[in-house]
Amino acid sequence: MTAMSNADFAKAVFRIAGQPKPFEPVAYYDQDGDCIEFIAKPEPFYAERIDELVTVYYGQESKEIVGSLIKGVSKFFTQYPAFRILVKDGKVRLEHLFVARLFMAFEGGKLPTLTYEKLIEVAEQSNAQADVELALI
Repeated sequence: MTAMSNADFAKAVFRIAGQPKPFEPVAYYDQDGDCIEFIAKPEPFYAERIDELVTVYYGQESKEIVGSLIKGVSKFFTQYPAFRILVKDGKVRLEHLFVARLFMAFEGGKLPTLTYEKLIEVAEQSNAQADVELALI
């Protein structure tokens, strides 16, 4: 038996699975972790926690925001039930959560405002939304 080359292996995989689709930004709600993970760009990244709600993903090469992790989604909607009106058909646009978080800063907390502004911009450009219907139960 001869070993298959990397190129031959790749051809065999693509024959079976088909060509990969172009990357599309993705946001999904993880019920077990009660969090929303958002990936806007396909780049290796590192994470930086900016407050108790959000961890920002920065591209290792570009140093720009490539995604985020929003923790405690159910708690957020429980604490601020009026934000449930932003959920349409079980989905919430991530920029709405980031804007809501900025409004919460006026309640005495300090936030990295510029980072949140950039998160809002990246989420808007990506049209990022997550299905959080289960989080609202």
